[in-house]
Amino acid sequence: MSLVLGLALVVLLMAASGVLVAAETSLLHIRRAQAEVLLDSGMETDDSVDRSDLLDLLEDRVRGLGPLLFVLMAFRLSAAGLLVIVVADRVGATWAALALVGLLVVGFALVDVLPRTVALRTTDRLALRLAPLVRTLGRIGLLRWIALGLVNLSNRLLPRRLRTGAPSVSEEELLAVADRALASASIDAEEHELIESVIAFGDTLVREVMVPRPDMNCAAADLTVAEAIAVAAHNGHSRVPVSGDGVDDIVGVVHAKDLMKAHLDGRDTEPVGSLVRPPRFVPETKQADDLLREMQADRYHLAIVVDEYGGTAGLVTMEDLLEEVVGEIEDEFDTGEPLVQALAGGDLRAHGRMPIDELDEMLGGTLPDGDWDTVGGLILDALGRVPEVGEGVEVAGRRFGVEQVVGRRITRVRISGPEDTE
Repeated sequence: MSLVLGLALVVLLMAASGVLVAAETSLLHIRRAQAEVLLDSGMETDDSVDRSDLLDLLEDRVRGLGPLLFVLMAFRLSAAGLLVIVVADRVGATWAALALVGLLVVGFALVDVLPRTVALRTTDRLALRLAPLVRTLGRIGLLRWIALGLVNLSNRLLPRRLRTGAPSVSEEELLAVADRALASASIDAEEHELIESVIAFGDTLVREVMVPRPDMNCAAADLTVAEAIAVAAHNGHSRVPVSGDGVDDIVGVVHAKDLMKAHLDGRDTEPVGSLVRPPRFVPETKQADDLLREMQADRYHLAIVVDEYGGTAGLVTMEDLLEEVVGEIEDEFDTGEPLVQALAGGDLRAHGRMPIDELDEMLGGTLPDGDWDTVGGLILDALGRVPEVGEGVEVAGRRFGVEQVVGRRITRVRISGPEDTE
């Protein structure tokens, strides 16, 4: 073989190796969910791209890429061996050794680093374009038999705990796929927001969604049925907690339909305590998604939330949990005060019990983290005491002015923009 022909074959083998390196890198770094979004949207694809090519490879990447890795190894070893033979035959062993060093340096830069860099920056496009090539290699019978046999042998050398199991997908990766789908118009903004809410719901604690203790509307156990009906009607609740010796002694829950039935039966003077159903108690640190599944399984709609000392911290309903995912659920009878409203000049007026994470999102993520869940908690922590009306604090360049305090509870706060605090 002539020197020129030999060097041309070496270049050809190394160029083919670069293509296989790019294919390997792109297929290892694209997520299955991301690939499905791209295929469903038709992004970067045409009629020549078979949907099954990419998805089948991602089903088991170790086995799917086995033939590619075998061919890649064969190409590299063949290029090195051919170069040594051709150069040594023409100009001697010393020049063959130097040529091999040159191949190592050039191959590393142009056949390894460059293709991988390109693949990492254009993962989607390369994975979709090169998947048919990799699938074609896997359809060559002898090649597939040899490569998969060696893959199976390699798996037997692994510890048992590493032989099974698929890589986990983080929440950040799921959100990144959702962002890409939104950018490609595969989903709309409302669907994107719902995906974010569902993912965030998994990290939400019951105490973040509960109706706090001061806002609970309870009926004393010694009230009559008629008086309890008035309590339920006044507050618009279908279920009312019933207390014994104070709010820390919840003895049960009475349903409005049970009160109506007792009224129709002429039992208006009967104590409401005789109609209660057993209450459900949950800790305030329980995961919200776990509680929702529990409510669905056990078929109850209201639970009393207790703190670490056994006292009543609040109550939570199935509606409270669902609102964390789908947003506020209101009917024509809901007349509650909004938790936040915009004012002239860019200021905001917020209720003290507004969740701090919702306000932080509205303000662009500028508020500090801490052991508080509400706007009122932020102000109490900053001041170190219960404020009086007119007092305020500076937080993240904004002024939080207290406009209303009921008892020891902050109920209305005016939040001034950065330009108003100078």
